[in-house]
Amino acid sequence: MEISSGPFGSSSKENQKIYLDWFSLADADGDGRITGNDAIKFFSMSNLSRQDLKQVWAIADSKRQGYLGFNEFITSMQLVALAQAGHELTHDILQSDVDIVNLKLPAMEGLDKMLSKKKRSSTSSDPDGNGSIPAESSPSANWFSSKSSKKVSLSSVTSIIDGLKRLYIQKLKPLEVAYRFNDFVSPLLTNSDFDAKPMVMLLGQYSTGKTTFIKHLLKCGYPGAHIGPEPTTDRFVVVMSGADERSIPGNTIAVQADMPFNGLTTFGSAFLSKFECSQMPHSLLEHITFVDTPGVLSGEKQRTQRAYDFTGVTSWFAAKCDLILLLFDPHKLDVSDEFKRVISSLRGHDDKIRVVLNKADQVDTQQLMRVYGALMWSLGKVLNTPEVVRVYIGSFNDKPVNENAIGPLGKELFEREQEDLLSDLKDIPKKACDRRINEFVKRARAAKIHAYIISHLKKEMPAMMGKSKAQQRLLDNLETEFGKVQREYHLPPGDFPNVDQFREVLSGYNIDKFEKLKSKMIQAVDDMLGYDIPELLKNFRNPYD
Repeated sequence: MEISSGPFGSSSKENQKIYLDWFSLADADGDGRITGNDAIKFFSMSNLSRQDLKQVWAIADSKRQGYLGFNEFITSMQLVALAQAGHELTHDILQSDVDIVNLKLPAMEGLDKMLSKKKRSSTSSDPDGNGSIPAESSPSANWFSSKSSKKVSLSSVTSIIDGLKRLYIQKLKPLEVAYRFNDFVSPLLTNSDFDAKPMVMLLGQYSTGKTTFIKHLLKCGYPGAHIGPEPTTDRFVVVMSGADERSIPGNTIAVQADMPFNGLTTFGSAFLSKFECSQMPHSLLEHITFVDTPGVLSGEKQRTQRAYDFTGVTSWFAAKCDLILLLFDPHKLDVSDEFKRVISSLRGHDDKIRVVLNKADQVDTQQLMRVYGALMWSLGKVLNTPEVVRVYIGSFNDKPVNENAIGPLGKELFEREQEDLLSDLKDIPKKACDRRINEFVKRARAAKIHAYIISHLKKEMPAMMGKSKAQQRLLDNLETEFGKVQREYHLPPGDFPNVDQFREVLSGYNIDKFEKLKSKMIQAVDDMLGYDIPELLKNFRNPYD
């Protein structure tokens, strides 16, 4: 399976060197990014119509980041050349029969003069003059480590993700800190949380083919992968891109600032000893990170307690992931108590869940029909939603499909289902930016409701005597207090946290020590949701719209 953001590397080395000079000229700020304003100035030299240039940007910025890196810039220049040659620009033109390698450079009017002028005015050697690709740097890199509370200027924002970082630091984080949102719901966000690659988590009972599924997509194994009929994957394994093949222990990966796994330290050493990161160079892993999980226990095995909060860990990863695959096989359709708890912990992430009926060629067509019906019945009891969840049927491994069992019609069905699932996976990098915005808005709404709940409980505490009794009364009647908050502020009841989980965390705190409601902080978050985020999206949309 190939997932590519552009045909970088398809152009000749000579062209890449020329494109590097063009890129440094177009990049007005020298930050390794070409924004909409930069593009309007540079692309106008192609003399293409506004409609053509709109399509060039739309295809090159497929991830909707609001800027072009060097890779995307090459894609845009190749598209310009194709448009000048009379080709109609479509989203799949670069995967068509067009000869990209031998494609001529686009004609850019006045570009030679600008290049020669730049060379004359340059008094020092260009650090990228050796033909190396400019590193994509973000001006927001030091925002999170800075202890200064001074505001981040708007001019330093060069992408949608940068904008979300700025809004988080200035408007959302103060609210989260004031009401200890990080202790109740989710750890505070770091720079790496925003910059992390999209993640896909695989969940299922042991031997349903989770590790084999990842190997099938990568077309090779990864460091530390074990496959067998018994529970072989005994730990959470993050499979991600790296310079060389190696496995990194959980305690090490959880403290690395450039990794988005700092929040896992809250689950303690018992979990971190069952967590590792497998790194390897792979084109697919440059776009997607996979999370392989231990098999969910069933039957007698459930009675053996894990040393860490398995459901809590899956819930943490679910919030970070872009797609969650629940794997079943025809002989393991029962939803055990632990699996039921795991699926319940995915509440609020229903849009990310896909179900895969794997190893479906182990039964014949008639049995498969019955297995599918039984699976839908089991899921209907657990998911508690009127909508039917999407189920992919297939055999996701490197062995040929067992046609003796499923017949030619079954083989065609498997192929079409596999194409649909791969198409779903291919869309993940393109939708990653939209997903970040969606998760950010969801987090802001949750933080606001959390602040309302905490401040309401604080208000219910007596000023002087009987504080411990009052706290116990509030804890016992927490559901009633949630109802009061919901009615007072006209909030949707579906956005409120789980009462039992909230009570468990709250019992470790002295309610009287919390902050009163800070209207300015709430107003700042409201302004962010109502004005700042829409304005940010407007600023980084297609510059030719």
